[in-house]
Amino acid sequence: MKKWLTSILLLCVVFALAACGNSEDKTASGKEKAAESKDIKIGATAGPYSDMVTKAIKPGLEKKGYKVEIVEFSDYIQPNKALNNGDIDANLFQHTIYLQNFAKENNMDLTALISVPTAPMGIYSNTFKSIKDVKDGATVTLPNDPTNAARALNTLRDAGLITIKADADPLKVSEKDIAENKKNLKFQPIEAGQLPRSVESADLAAVPGNFALAAKMNLLDALTLENMADNYRNIVAVKTSNKDSQLSKDIKAVVESADFEKVIDDQFKGFGKPSWMKK
Repeated sequence: MKKWLTSILLLCVVFALAACGNSEDKTASGKEKAAESKDIKIGATAGPYSDMVTKAIKPGLEKKGYKVEIVEFSDYIQPNKALNNGDIDANLFQHTIYLQNFAKENNMDLTALISVPTAPMGIYSNTFKSIKDVKDGATVTLPNDPTNAARALNTLRDAGLITIKADADPLKVSEKDIAENKKNLKFQPIEAGQLPRSVESADLAAVPGNFALAAKMNLLDALTLENMADNYRNIVAVKTSNKDSQLSKDIKAVVESADFEKVIDDQFKGFGKPSWMKK
Protein backbone atom coordinates (compact mmCIF):
# COMPACT_ATOMS: atom_id res chain seq x y z
CA MET A 1 0.00 0.00 0.00
CA LYS A 2 2.80 2.35 0.99
CA LYS A 3 4.67 1.56 -2.25
CA TRP A 4 1.55 2.30 -4.25
CA LEU A 5 1.08 5.68 -2.54
CA THR A 6 4.75 6.47 -3.02
CA SER A 7 4.47 5.71 -6.75
CA ILE A 8 1.45 7.99 -7.11
CA LEU A 9 3.24 10.83 -5.30
CA LEU A 10 6.30 10.44 -7.53
CA LEU A 11 4.14 10.57 -10.65
CA CYS A 12 2.45 13.75 -9.37
CA VAL A 13 5.83 15.37 -8.79
CA VAL A 14 7.00 14.41 -12.28
CA PHE A 15 3.86 15.83 -13.90
CA ALA A 16 4.12 19.00 -11.82
CA LEU A 17 7.73 19.54 -12.87
CA ALA A 18 6.87 18.85 -16.49
CA ALA A 19 4.02 21.36 -16.32
CA CYS A 20 6.34 23.98 -14.80
CA GLY A 21 8.88 23.26 -17.50
CA ASN A 22 6.30 23.69 -20.24
CA SER A 23 5.13 26.94 -18.65
CA GLU A 24 8.68 28.24 -18.49
CA ASP A 25 9.27 27.19 -22.09
CA LYS A 26 6.14 29.07 -23.17
CA THR A 27 7.17 32.15 -21.18
CA ALA A 28 10.66 32.05 -22.63
CA SER A 29 9.23 31.55 -26.09
CA GLY A 30 6.94 34.52 -25.59
CA LYS A 31 9.86 36.69 -24.50
CA GLU A 32 11.91 35.61 -27.50
CA LYS A 33 9.00 36.37 -29.81
CA ALA A 34 8.63 39.84 -28.29
CA ALA A 35 12.37 40.42 -28.63
CA GLU A 36 12.26 39.35 -32.28
CA SER A 37 9.37 41.69 -33.10
CA LYS A 38 10.40 44.30 -35.65
CA ASP A 39 7.15 46.25 -35.82
CA ILE A 40 8.17 49.88 -35.36
CA LYS A 41 6.61 53.34 -35.61
CA ILE A 42 8.41 56.45 -36.83
CA GLY A 43 6.81 59.86 -36.35
CA ALA A 44 7.22 62.82 -38.70
CA THR A 45 5.46 66.05 -39.53
CA ALA A 46 3.30 65.86 -42.63
CA GLY A 47 5.18 67.08 -45.69
CA PRO A 48 8.81 66.70 -46.78
CA TYR A 49 10.02 64.83 -43.69
CA SER A 50 7.18 62.37 -43.68
CA ASP A 51 8.03 61.88 -47.37
CA MET A 52 11.69 61.39 -46.48
CA VAL A 53 10.84 58.65 -44.02
CA THR A 54 8.52 57.02 -46.56
CA LYS A 55 10.83 57.20 -49.56
CA ALA A 56 14.35 57.13 -48.16
CA ILE A 57 14.30 55.46 -44.72
CA LYS A 58 11.41 52.99 -44.64
CA PRO A 59 12.58 50.92 -47.66
CA GLY A 60 16.02 50.40 -46.11
CA LEU A 61 14.56 49.34 -42.78
CA GLU A 62 12.17 46.96 -44.51
CA LYS A 63 15.15 45.29 -46.18
CA LYS A 64 16.47 44.70 -42.68
CA GLY A 65 13.24 42.95 -41.72
CA TYR A 66 11.32 45.75 -40.03
CA LYS A 67 7.64 46.48 -40.51
CA VAL A 68 7.46 50.27 -40.47
CA GLU A 69 4.40 52.37 -39.67
CA ILE A 70 4.70 56.11 -40.27
CA VAL A 71 2.77 58.32 -37.85
CA GLU A 72 2.15 61.85 -39.15
CA PHE A 73 1.86 64.88 -36.87
CA SER A 74 0.63 68.39 -37.60
CA ASP A 75 2.54 70.24 -34.86
CA TYR A 76 6.00 70.34 -33.27
CA ILE A 77 4.92 69.25 -29.77
CA GLN A 78 3.17 65.90 -30.08
CA PRO A 79 6.00 64.06 -31.90
CA ASN A 80 8.34 64.43 -28.92
CA LYS A 81 5.61 63.62 -26.42
CA ALA A 82 4.80 60.44 -28.35
CA LEU A 83 8.49 59.51 -28.47
CA ASN A 84 8.96 60.14 -24.77
CA ASN A 85 5.85 58.07 -23.95
CA GLY A 86 7.02 55.16 -26.09
CA ASP A 87 4.13 55.49 -28.56
CA ILE A 88 6.65 55.79 -31.41
CA ASP A 89 10.23 54.51 -31.69
CA ALA A 90 11.83 57.50 -33.44
CA ASN A 91 10.85 60.80 -35.03
CA LEU A 92 12.05 63.14 -37.75
CA PHE A 93 10.91 66.78 -37.82
CA GLN A 94 13.21 68.98 -35.69
CA HIS A 95 16.76 70.26 -35.48
CA THR A 96 19.16 69.70 -32.61
CA ILE A 97 18.65 73.09 -30.96
CA TYR A 98 14.87 72.64 -30.84
CA LEU A 99 15.23 69.10 -29.49
CA GLN A 100 17.59 70.14 -26.71
CA ASN A 101 15.44 73.08 -25.63
CA PHE A 102 12.19 71.09 -25.78
CA ALA A 103 13.64 68.15 -23.85
CA LYS A 104 15.02 70.44 -21.16
CA GLU A 105 11.81 72.43 -20.76
CA ASN A 106 9.67 69.28 -20.63
CA ASN A 107 12.01 67.09 -18.56
CA MET A 108 12.49 64.54 -21.35
CA ASP A 109 15.57 62.45 -22.07
CA LEU A 110 15.75 62.44 -25.88
CA THR A 111 18.77 62.18 -28.15
CA ALA A 112 19.68 63.25 -31.68
CA LEU A 113 20.66 60.04 -33.48
CA ILE A 114 21.79 61.36 -36.88
CA SER A 115 21.27 64.49 -38.97
CA VAL A 116 19.63 64.33 -42.40
CA PRO A 117 19.46 66.56 -45.48
CA THR A 118 17.26 69.54 -44.67
CA ALA A 119 15.33 72.11 -46.66
CA PRO A 120 17.30 75.36 -46.20
CA MET A 121 15.97 78.85 -45.71
CA GLY A 122 15.94 80.83 -48.93
CA ILE A 123 15.78 84.49 -49.90
CA TYR A 124 12.92 84.77 -52.41
CA SER A 125 11.80 87.70 -54.51
CA ASN A 126 9.27 88.57 -57.17
CA THR A 127 10.93 91.98 -57.50
CA PHE A 128 14.54 91.10 -58.20
CA LYS A 129 16.04 88.36 -60.37
CA SER A 130 19.34 88.15 -58.50
CA ILE A 131 21.01 89.35 -55.31
CA LYS A 132 23.05 91.79 -57.41
CA ASP A 133 19.83 93.53 -58.49
CA VAL A 134 18.71 94.39 -54.93
CA LYS A 135 18.10 98.12 -54.68
CA ASP A 136 18.79 100.53 -51.85
CA GLY A 137 15.99 100.62 -49.26
CA ALA A 138 14.50 97.25 -50.25
CA THR A 139 12.06 95.71 -47.78
CA VAL A 140 12.87 92.31 -46.29
CA THR A 141 10.43 90.11 -44.41
CA LEU A 142 12.04 87.66 -42.00
CA PRO A 143 10.91 85.35 -39.18
CA ASN A 144 10.01 87.02 -35.91
CA ASP A 145 11.29 84.19 -33.71
CA PRO A 146 14.94 84.55 -32.56
CA THR A 147 16.25 81.24 -33.90
CA ASN A 148 14.97 81.67 -37.46
CA ALA A 149 15.69 85.40 -37.47
CA ALA A 150 19.35 84.57 -36.81
CA ARG A 151 19.31 82.16 -39.73
CA ALA A 152 17.82 84.84 -42.00
CA LEU A 153 20.40 87.45 -41.03
CA ASN A 154 23.25 84.97 -41.51
CA THR A 155 21.90 84.17 -44.97
CA LEU A 156 21.71 87.88 -45.87
CA ARG A 157 25.29 88.25 -44.62
CA ASP A 158 26.48 85.32 -46.75
CA ALA A 159 24.77 86.94 -49.75
CA GLY A 160 26.80 90.10 -49.15
CA LEU A 161 23.84 92.34 -48.28
CA ILE A 162 24.85 93.02 -44.66
CA THR A 163 27.80 92.46 -42.36
CA ILE A 164 27.57 91.19 -38.78
CA LYS A 165 29.75 92.05 -35.81
CA ALA A 166 32.67 89.66 -35.48
CA ASP A 167 31.91 88.83 -31.84
CA ALA A 168 28.24 87.98 -32.43
CA ASP A 169 27.07 84.44 -31.64
CA PRO A 170 26.00 83.01 -35.05
CA LEU A 171 23.12 81.13 -33.40
CA LYS A 172 21.77 84.24 -31.68
CA VAL A 173 22.34 86.99 -34.23
CA SER A 174 19.74 89.77 -34.14
CA GLU A 175 19.34 93.13 -35.86
CA LYS A 176 21.41 94.67 -33.04
CA ASP A 177 24.38 92.65 -34.30
CA ILE A 178 24.34 94.15 -37.80
CA ALA A 179 27.59 96.04 -38.33
CA GLU A 180 26.80 97.39 -41.78
CA ASN A 181 23.56 97.48 -43.77
CA LYS A 182 25.00 98.20 -47.20
CA LYS A 183 21.67 98.48 -49.01
CA ASN A 184 19.77 100.16 -46.16
CA LEU A 185 17.44 97.18 -46.06
CA LYS A 186 14.21 97.65 -44.11
CA PHE A 187 13.43 94.61 -41.99
CA GLN A 188 9.86 93.48 -41.33
CA PRO A 189 9.68 90.57 -38.82
CA ILE A 190 6.52 88.45 -39.19
CA GLU A 191 5.26 84.99 -38.25
CA ALA A 192 7.24 82.34 -40.12
CA GLY A 193 4.08 80.76 -41.52
CA GLN A 194 3.18 84.04 -43.25
CA LEU A 195 6.52 84.44 -45.00
CA PRO A 196 5.62 82.60 -48.24
CA ARG A 197 2.73 85.04 -48.81
CA SER A 198 4.98 88.00 -48.09
CA VAL A 199 6.92 87.33 -51.31
CA GLU A 200 4.05 89.15 -53.06
CA SER A 201 4.33 92.31 -50.97
CA ALA A 202 7.97 92.62 -49.88
CA ASP A 203 11.02 93.04 -52.08
CA LEU A 204 12.75 90.10 -50.39
CA ALA A 205 11.45 87.35 -48.12
CA ALA A 206 13.53 85.01 -45.98
CA VAL A 207 11.44 81.82 -45.99
CA PRO A 208 12.37 78.69 -43.97
CA GLY A 209 12.51 75.61 -46.18
CA ASN A 210 9.65 73.73 -44.54
CA PHE A 211 7.27 76.67 -45.00
CA ALA A 212 8.45 77.18 -48.58
CA LEU A 213 7.73 73.55 -49.45
CA ALA A 214 4.35 73.64 -47.68
CA ALA A 215 3.46 76.61 -49.90
CA LYS A 216 4.54 74.64 -53.02
CA MET A 217 7.53 76.91 -53.59
CA ASN A 218 10.56 75.56 -55.43
CA LEU A 219 13.68 75.74 -53.27
CA LEU A 220 15.78 76.29 -56.37
CA ASP A 221 13.81 79.47 -57.20
CA ALA A 222 15.42 81.29 -54.27
CA LEU A 223 17.90 84.05 -55.09
CA THR A 224 20.19 82.38 -52.57
CA LEU A 225 19.90 79.46 -50.18
CA GLU A 226 21.11 79.29 -46.61
CA ASN A 227 24.54 77.86 -45.85
CA MET A 228 22.97 75.94 -42.98
CA ALA A 229 24.85 75.13 -39.79
CA ASP A 230 24.51 71.49 -38.77
CA ASN A 231 22.74 72.61 -35.57
CA TYR A 232 19.81 73.62 -37.78
CA ARG A 233 19.64 70.42 -39.80
CA ASN A 234 16.81 68.08 -38.97
CA ILE A 235 17.66 64.94 -37.06
CA VAL A 236 16.25 61.51 -36.35
CA ALA A 237 15.57 61.49 -32.60
CA VAL A 238 15.17 58.56 -30.20
CA LYS A 239 14.85 58.13 -26.45
CA THR A 240 18.31 58.36 -24.91
CA SER A 241 17.85 54.93 -23.34
CA ASN A 242 17.50 53.49 -26.88
CA LYS A 243 20.36 55.33 -28.59
CA ASP A 244 22.53 52.20 -28.67
CA SER A 245 19.73 49.77 -29.55
CA GLN A 246 19.82 47.60 -32.66
CA LEU A 247 17.03 49.71 -34.19
CA SER A 248 19.07 52.89 -33.69
CA LYS A 249 22.10 51.23 -35.28
CA ASP A 250 19.96 50.10 -38.23
CA ILE A 251 18.42 53.57 -38.72
CA LYS A 252 21.90 55.11 -38.82
CA ALA A 253 23.07 52.46 -41.28
CA VAL A 254 20.13 53.19 -43.59
CA VAL A 255 20.64 56.97 -43.48
CA GLU A 256 24.36 56.54 -44.14
CA SER A 257 23.73 54.25 -47.13
CA ALA A 258 24.24 55.07 -50.79
CA ASP A 259 20.58 54.20 -51.47
CA PHE A 260 19.44 56.91 -49.05
CA GLU A 261 21.63 59.56 -50.67
CA LYS A 262 20.43 58.58 -54.14
CA VAL A 263 16.79 59.13 -53.12
CA ILE A 264 17.74 62.53 -51.66
CA ASP A 265 19.54 63.56 -54.86
CA ASP A 266 16.65 62.41 -57.05
CA GLN A 267 13.62 63.53 -55.06
CA PHE A 268 14.71 66.17 -52.54
CA LYS A 269 16.51 68.67 -54.75
CA GLY A 270 17.78 71.76 -52.94
CA PHE A 271 18.00 70.04 -49.55
CA GLY A 272 21.30 70.90 -47.87
CA LYS A 273 23.34 67.89 -46.81
CA PRO A 274 24.91 67.62 -43.34
CA SER A 275 28.69 67.79 -43.11
CA TRP A 276 29.06 64.04 -42.52
CA MET A 277 27.55 63.36 -45.98
CA LYS A 278 30.06 65.62 -47.69
CA LYS A 279 33.13 63.72 -46.51
